[in-house]
Amino acid sequence: MRKDPFNVVVTGVGGQGNVLASLLIGAVLVDRGFKVTIGETYGASQRGGSVMSHVRISRAHQYGPLIPPWSADLVIALEPTEAARVLGQFGNPGIVSVVNTRPIHPVDVISGDATYPDMDALLGKIRELSLEAYFVQATEKAMELGNPILANVVLIGVVAGAGLLPITAQDVEKAVTDYLSPHKVEINRRAFLIGMELVKGHERI
Repeated sequence: MRKDPFNVVVTGVGGQGNVLASLLIGAVLVDRGFKVTIGETYGASQRGGSVMSHVRISRAHQYGPLIPPWSADLVIALEPTEAARVLGQFGNPGIVSVVNTRPIHPVDVISGDATYPDMDALLGKIRELSLEAYFVQATEKAMELGNPILANVVLIGVVAGAGLLPITAQDVEKAVTDYLSPHKVEINRRAFLIGMELVKGHERI
């Protein structure tokens, strides 16, 4: 870890597997000897509202569950507008962003009462607010495996491949075995490895 505590925000909307992603990250790092605290905040998650997990990682101390404003080190975003929202609350000049580029339109956008931001402008804003940004088509890769929810593990693979957290495929296999049914272990391992591959040749923006 480049600092202690190392503060990670995992964000998305209801149904994207945000909470499971933070749980897997926490389980892996606890097994590696870190002290990990996870706190969660929810919007209208049952209707596709915001879901945000705070993961605080330390070698020496057990920190409180909520990251102070402007103090995140890494944001893992399953949806791009949620990345921008987190950067507005917890960003700082040293933050790194790992962002799934597949948008999810909220109800007011679908109904025509609001407009989803222009994607180029949105990604540009995320880039502007981050020291480094990784934009990946995690949902598309997950759909190739047969289930879009695997985008959460694809993003964990990106994080690992970029050297942002010390996580291996073996770590993920063990964590998935502990928290999910046995028949899901291999597909999650493949999703993680796909994420690691996405980093190769990926220019840091």
